[in-house]
Amino acid sequence: MSKKIIEIKNVYKKFIHQNNSIEVFKNLSFSLKRGELVALTGPSGSGKSTLLHMLALLERPSKGNIFFFGKDSEKLKENEKDNLRRSSISIIFQDNNLLNDFNVLENVLMPMVIKNGNLKESKSKAYQILKELKIKDRSNHYPNQLSGGEQQRVAIARSLITESDLILADEPTGNLDYKTSVEIFSLFTKFKKLNKAIIFATHNRDLAKKSDYILRISQGNIKRYNG
Repeated sequence: MSKKIIEIKNVYKKFIHQNNSIEVFKNLSFSLKRGELVALTGPSGSGKSTLLHMLALLERPSKGNIFFFGKDSEKLKENEKDNLRRSSISIIFQDNNLLNDFNVLENVLMPMVIKNGNLKESKSKAYQILKELKIKDRSNHYPNQLSGGEQQRVAIARSLITESDLILADEPTGNLDYKTSVEIFSLFTKFKKLNKAIIFATHNRDLAKKSDYILRISQGNIKRYNG
């Protein structure tokens, strides 16, 4: 099994807004391997979220290539991209994107419902994950009954149930206090041990330094620094 999950080669990205073009990336090249915990840093507006969206196949590069498991994403059909996202990519947003009309268990189960997974097996798995994240006792609560840290744990549980290879987290601790942020980061270290690749956008320097290495975006380029 190849350790390299994703590879970015000479990626250029710009957005056209009205009559103006905004250049976000000039020439990005890097790769992510299994078992890597990577911090993505850079000033606000530098393109961290755009990069994560490209890694999630929600945005296309203007030029360049993004390879998943050695396959060029530009050559994948839309249904193949959908399947790849469902099976191999999980996204954790800063605002959690939990469904307010569903309780904790139902939110965690949602990816398996979309995949038409076995409901009985999925429930058992969901309870186990919630237990590991120390939030099983909140299974029947709704998002508005949870603290910010609890909501983020639910979002992480939802990302784990599909056993994806790549976890993308966009400012996952941005709205949390320091203690809860450290607890969330400790969960990422567990994912690393499960041979997953995790890349998380952050402004938290302390957490970034604890990662395997840092990818810093600046003026359309990216540089790697040791954590």
